[in-house]
Amino acid sequence: MSGPDEIIHQSTRLKLMAALRGLPPGERVEFTRLKAILKATDGNLGAHLTALEKPGYIEVTKDFVGKKPRTRVAITRAGGAAFDDHVAYLREIIDG
Repeated sequence: MSGPDEIIHQSTRLKLMAALRGLPPGERVEFTRLKAILKATDGNLGAHLTALEKPGYIEVTKDFVGKKPRTRVAITRAGGAAFDDHVAYLREIIDG
């Protein structure tokens, strides 16, 4: 049995990765949408995004719509593989 991915294993990051993994490849979700899905504060979500961005599991892009800043998040290929491995680890535990 492989071990858990300690970065993804934290419950908020696991939910975040699951939300991103369910998207079509290359699609991005806005920060405000993720915040609503996860019921997280700005600071809490920002910290989790940083934790997932450092190992390359997600990509965060920032731009402007008119004069309003916009932050969008997408899962990377490496992040998708790491999430799939972590889910397989959890399934091994559940299946015994």
